[in-house]
Amino acid sequence: MPEICRFFGIVIAVFYDDRNPPHFHARYGGEKVSIEILTLKVLEGKISPRALGLVVEWASLHKDELMKDWELAKLNIPPEKIEPLI
Repeated sequence: MPEICRFFGIVIAVFYDDRNPPHFHARYGGEKVSIEILTLKVLEGKISPRALGLVVEWASLHKDELMKDWELAKLNIPPEKIEPLI
């Protein structure tokens, strides 16, 4: 599970062996969620509304980078780090 970003206690990662649609994973505390990159729709899981809002805000700023990291991970190439939300 390559970590691509961390901010405010939230960890963002992509997995090498995930299937479509393109998505990323966010962890906050003991909660986990997977979010589709293009629509920012929650695919699975649940995190607090505050953390989810931060994740969606961050992802909306970095969609192109997230798609690039998704493609790298599909090729088993380590994804690049993405700037955190400040």
